[in-house]
Amino acid sequence: MPCDTVTRKNQNLSERVDEVRKVLVAVDKRIVSRLVRVRVGPQGAVVFDGVPDDERAGVTDACIYRRIMATGSALARQTIAQAERVAGRSVDRRVIAQGVHSHDGGRTWHGKG
Repeated sequence: MPCDTVTRKNQNLSERVDEVRKVLVAVDKRIVSRLVRVRVGPQGAVVFDGVPDDERAGVTDACIYRRIMATGSALARQTIAQAERVAGRSVDRRVIAQGVHSHDGGRTWHGKG
């Protein structure tokens, strides 16, 4: 997965995998504790509002979403499903793959390109 393979200076791949895993466990717990708000944008992108930048370790919202949907807790996945219901649209994996993202908790959205 791309977020596993983007290493920092003097970091090997296994260290990065462990770092990403720790971030995802922490985000999953924060979602379940309602400390992180999940929002779905008008084009189907997803944002995890409430994850401090200094605790992300370069892990994007798209990566968080993909990993939670694959290996996250049932409660975190249920929270994402609830955010989709509230938004009235599903998370669009094509939009995520294109790099649509937000830097301000979902108030504005940006596309790559």
